[in-house]
Amino acid sequence: MDMHSAPAPLVADHRRKLILFLFLMTALFMATLDNQIVATALPTIVGEFGHLERFSWIGSAYLLSVSAVMPLYGKLGDLFGRKYVMMAAILIFTVGSAICGLAVSMNTLIAARVLQGLGGGGIMVSIFAVNADLFEPRERARYQSYSSLVLMASGAIGPVLGGTMSDLFGWRSIFLVNVPIGIFVLTGLAFMLPYRKPNRRPKIDYAGAVLLAVVTASVVLAADGAQLFDSLIAPQNLAIICIGVAAAIAWVMVERRAVEPIIPLSLFSNSTFSLLLTMSIMSGAIGIGMVNYFALFLQTTTGLSPSAAGGFFILLTGGIVCGSLSAGRIISATGRYKPLAIASLSCSAVAFALISQVHAGTPLYLIGALMMMHGIGVGLAQQVPVIGVQNATPARDVGAATGSVTLSRMGGASIAISIYGAIVGSQLGGSGSIIPGVSNIEELTPKMMAGLPDAVKQAVADAYSHAFTPLFMTSCGIALVGLIAALLLKPVQLPRLVSGTRPAAVAEASE
Repeated sequence: MDMHSAPAPLVADHRRKLILFLFLMTALFMATLDNQIVATALPTIVGEFGHLERFSWIGSAYLLSVSAVMPLYGKLGDLFGRKYVMMAAILIFTVGSAICGLAVSMNTLIAARVLQGLGGGGIMVSIFAVNADLFEPRERARYQSYSSLVLMASGAIGPVLGGTMSDLFGWRSIFLVNVPIGIFVLTGLAFMLPYRKPNRRPKIDYAGAVLLAVVTASVVLAADGAQLFDSLIAPQNLAIICIGVAAAIAWVMVERRAVEPIIPLSLFSNSTFSLLLTMSIMSGAIGIGMVNYFALFLQTTTGLSPSAAGGFFILLTGGIVCGSLSAGRIISATGRYKPLAIASLSCSAVAFALISQVHAGTPLYLIGALMMMHGIGVGLAQQVPVIGVQNATPARDVGAATGSVTLSRMGGASIAISIYGAIVGSQLGGSGSIIPGVSNIEELTPKMMAGLPDAVKQAVADAYSHAFTPLFMTSCGIALVGLIAALLLKPVQLPRLVSGTRPAAVAEASE
């Protein structure tokens, strides 16, 4: 058996496949919803526990631990089999959710969020790897477009659901609701998902896993240095950067010698893998990273209330849904993903170039149309990096490759969020001093803005509009980098599965 061959599908019965897929989507919804649902409950949590200075860490702690463990879970799935690795991730997430719901202090809650993230990262990676076991390449494209819809749905309804549950049942309910869902999914997978024992003896690359976690944590912390230490060049932040660089060098040296490396360095010798990884980083930056800033942009430059601004996200999400469903069907029918990658990043680049020219008096329907255009762009290539690397890598490394792509998307998002924040902050610096009646423009809430005199309100809107121009141009530049990577991709055609083999990577290697 050569390294590109793959075993027969994990489940032959179509109905059982669909039921399993629903269980997987429930787990994915639970894990991805958790970072969105907590946003609207944060002021209430801070009101109960205090420690406003640790406010951002309720979200950052989750993102940090999710990012750190993603590659490890991909590798563990390859070595031990997906079933029990996935179940372990769901169990860790469920226990973390219970501790969050019972937290007695801000520190307890942050620690529990880290635990939740250690499970959530595993859920996100394992689901895409299990999909690769359940569905042949073209069929997988269609089902992973449904996975993308679940990701988008969690992003769209998370803040609304979090606010509603927090009002009706208290903020603890947004965490405790995960416990029965987690138990339900665990039970379903225990009985329905077959266990396939990998045909190799597990050898865990613990040094590689720890070093990669240090590198990932350093990148996220260093990018957030302006908020954490008041400056990107503060001594503490420079120390974090040095630790990250040292860990990265050590990681490469360890991976070269490891018997079972966390991310096999041989993957990077495949140009398709490297290009898709680049595309994934850029897509995360403009897709996930921009969401909070769209909300801020709408509320500060148009004077919309939070709920009215939320309505515009229906256009963004609607665009993503249309793009993702269309892409899934096109890939399933044609087997080609490169044209969609090019169309996706072109769409987003044009949308950001146009929205950078928007001023405070621009008609709302035009802003809505540009947000929808960007949404269609995001949706078109939502699953391209995952499908592409799964097709381009040997069957034995599918989990590690999937984990790398998912990690790169999250990493791109977290770094971009910090860059965008620094751009807006530097542009707004000093604006308050030239607007009468506004001491600190950054402390204005939408409710406070609504009560300002019209002239002052217009001055604030103009100041924010000016601050957002370089941010949107930066996003346009990021999309163009991703577009270059997409243009350089090989014109691969995904195969249909024939007699239990996996010719995809062979076909690509021969091009």
